[in-house]
Amino acid sequence: MHQCTTLLSAISIQHPIIQAPMAGGVTTPELVAAVSNAGGLGSLGVGYLSPSKLRAEIKQIRRLTSKPFAVNLFIPEQPTRVDEKSLTELVGQLKPICDELGIDAEQLTIDYQDQFDEQFAVVVEERVPVFSFTFGLLPSEKMEQCKKAGIFVMGTATTVHEAMQLERLGVNAVVAQGSEAGGHRGTFAHAYHEAMIGTMALVPQVADHVRVPVIAAGGIMDARGIAASFALGASAVQMGTAFIPCEESGAHPLYKQALIASSEDRVAVTTSITGKAVRGLRNKLMDLTEQLPETLPYPLQHVLTQHIRKAAAEQLRPEWMSMWAGQGIRLARQQSAQELVKRLTQETDSIIKMLKLQGINKLNKQK
Repeated sequence: MHQCTTLLSAISIQHPIIQAPMAGGVTTPELVAAVSNAGGLGSLGVGYLSPSKLRAEIKQIRRLTSKPFAVNLFIPEQPTRVDEKSLTELVGQLKPICDELGIDAEQLTIDYQDQFDEQFAVVVEERVPVFSFTFGLLPSEKMEQCKKAGIFVMGTATTVHEAMQLERLGVNAVVAQGSEAGGHRGTFAHAYHEAMIGTMALVPQVADHVRVPVIAAGGIMDARGIAASFALGASAVQMGTAFIPCEESGAHPLYKQALIASSEDRVAVTTSITGKAVRGLRNKLMDLTEQLPETLPYPLQHVLTQHIRKAAAEQLRPEWMSMWAGQGIRLARQQSAQELVKRLTQETDSIIKMLKLQGINKLNKQK
């Protein structure tokens, strides 16, 4: 499909298409396995899973596919102390939403336990083929553990500076995440607003500054975006929003519907829902939380609003759900993951052949 053979052979996949890891239940073992079975690389987003659930899902993926797959973890944020007064005020401000959903605001909590070390231990013990991480730099001793276990490691960058830090750390590939991407920003060395660089500007700059393969991510939804990414210097693409409406995705049916029905002008970046910059569909939850005088840092704000978002999903109230999505939203289609990967590979091949043909015809005319 493309001359990105170094990356493809390194992770033993057929097509340079990586399904983005989306934590919170969207990337089910069924979705991950379907993408891998179709010749791409399925990725399990496990940031919010307990170590035992993570192990069970890895085993389930292995039951469904013998092909390589990836597991993604969030690098933990520094713990923050929150005073009781601020928390009480914040819960009071969220009470109108709770009343609307008929839930007790007193149930909102910031009880949070960082499980990164235990989750990472499972990744190494299970010797997952590919490990990717977001929100920071993997500690060097953990990088050594991955190398010893023969695990291919990918880190996420939103600037050239971050990409260079990842390369120095020893990653095997860098995911260059443009600002069009849905979900949380992978920014770690800057304030998020300083790292809102579009995919088309970011990828060639990263490709010029690192020697490891670059994976383009952010707003890529179809074969045109894939072909363009190759032209910019990427060895593969990582696509999230395109896979959310797939049959095997664990996204709520109303989330899938909202995604298909929405448009690029209804997608916005906010820090008010989770405490970290995240791109998703604008709805009542986003509008009301953005009016809060203050929000807690991630992951505390995420934990605090989780009860509201879970109740909204159970009550079929999409206006109060969190629905992450990228800017290429109008290009989303409902189909199986296998059909999506097949269509993307065939159409990308056609585009590359057409571009080559146009180039040959142009050369012939010049002779």
